[in-house]
Amino acid sequence: MPVRGQITETEIEACIMRMLPISVVIPTLNAEAYLARCVAALSSTAEIIVPDGGSTDGTRELAVSLGASCICAPAGRGPQLIAGAARARCDWLLFIHADTVLETGWEADVEAFIDDPSHLGRAAAFTFALDDASHSARWLEAGVRLRSRHLGFPYGDQGLLISRSFYDALSGYKPLMIMEDVDIIRRIGRARLTVLSARAVTSADRWQREGFLKRSSRNLTCLAMYYAGLPQHAIKRLYG
Repeated sequence: MPVRGQITETEIEACIMRMLPISVVIPTLNAEAYLARCVAALSSTAEIIVPDGGSTDGTRELAVSLGASCICAPAGRGPQLIAGAARARCDWLLFIHADTVLETGWEADVEAFIDDPSHLGRAAAFTFALDDASHSARWLEAGVRLRSRHLGFPYGDQGLLISRSFYDALSGYKPLMIMEDVDIIRRIGRARLTVLSARAVTSADRWQREGFLKRSSRNLTCLAMYYAGLPQHAIKRLYG
């Protein structure tokens, strides 16, 4: 007979069954300031994997203390995502940035998506939002909504939810230092992409430091450089 206050094996099994069958992959590089909030919003998922690209702050220690599985990965977001996916055990994968927090209630949208058998050959992203109350932030969000819903072109800060089978069929992420999100979205294609109504709220630090116009222009220039076939290191240097 269990002691009062002690969790029984049945309760543990019930808790595990309620978790979403998703492996979350969060690539990090000196993300100590953001990681705790990102992970806290993902507590309903089966496992969280943090492939770290060589942090010099307390990111790795923090990840472990939060209950995530932290692994050392080669530098560059593409290689980190590849390493995280290789370690994942679930049939569904969710890739998300460390400075992004899924809003409360996101699980309902995700559960509805993964419960549909036809979505095994589709992928989903979240609606983009910034943790900034300015009009500039609202204009940027509106522009991203148009790009995501009408052009089928979300970026990595909107997360990517994809079945393991579809991910493998696409040969996964490529080992790119930057623009790995653009590359895989192009291969998924607009017709096989859904934008969920739940929001992924990203830190506006970069836009606040540089200015919304300057940061957005920089991002667009990086995208143009990618399509022009310029070297990864040149794009990375401009992106910052």
